[in-house]
Amino acid sequence: MDDRYNYPPNYPPRNDLIAEDFVTIQTPMDNQENMSPYIYNPTPSQYNPYYVPTPTPMVPSPSPSSVFSPATPTGDINTDPFYSSDGIDDPFAGEPPLLEELGINFDQIMQKTLAVIIPFKKTEQSILHESDLTGPLVFCFAFGMFLLLSGKLHFSYIYGIGIVGCLSVYFLLNLMSPGATSITLICTVSVLGYSLLPMVVLSGLSVIFNLSTGVIGKFFAITAVLWCALSASKLFVTALALQRQQPLIAYPCALLYGVFALLTVF
Repeated sequence: MDDRYNYPPNYPPRNDLIAEDFVTIQTPMDNQENMSPYIYNPTPSQYNPYYVPTPTPMVPSPSPSSVFSPATPTGDINTDPFYSSDGIDDPFAGEPPLLEELGINFDQIMQKTLAVIIPFKKTEQSILHESDLTGPLVFCFAFGMFLLLSGKLHFSYIYGIGIVGCLSVYFLLNLMSPGATSITLICTVSVLGYSLLPMVVLSGLSVIFNLSTGVIGKFFAITAVLWCALSASKLFVTALALQRQQPLIAYPCALLYGVFALLTVF
């Protein structure tokens, strides 16, 4: 047999060596059934030059698929790295909803729309001071689109008259209101925009019927103007806590909506 399997080599005997300093190694030549590879460290010990370490089995390296495969959440609270019970690890936990950041509140839109549809319904004063422009923009765009379907391109007139009318009503309301209360320009635009809803209905009727001829068209136009003026004046009186001044506020509002009615009828 080859000399490389004879451990330890034939050196002169030493009396300071004990039996634990030698390790019997079973080589692949001695046992053909166990052919697992071994890694040997040929560096001798600093205390015993004839010491041979215990063979260590070779550990296979992980496959590339297991290294680069993403971890999947297990759903366990203790072991799942994606689970967060208190939301501290979530960077978007404290962020408000997207609709709230955009200033869109469907509850307020519904309440103000119902306040315009039913002018005699009691409205809370708190919702009137909210700067909600979603409904007015939608109603103005719908008003212009109905006029466009009836063959009238009046988008510039709608926005121009609307801006002048909102500024005029804003200054008038601040002059009429007591010193302790006031109204903002955005609140004025919001109330006048929501009160445009009956005029939107009138423009929708103009697509189907010809309102410029006959008594019925003029009746619908006058009804829409009075409806818009009544709704706007009621909301302004509620927001500013003005008593017995609703006719004074309804008159300039009726003039503003009368111009929109003229754009719709003629």
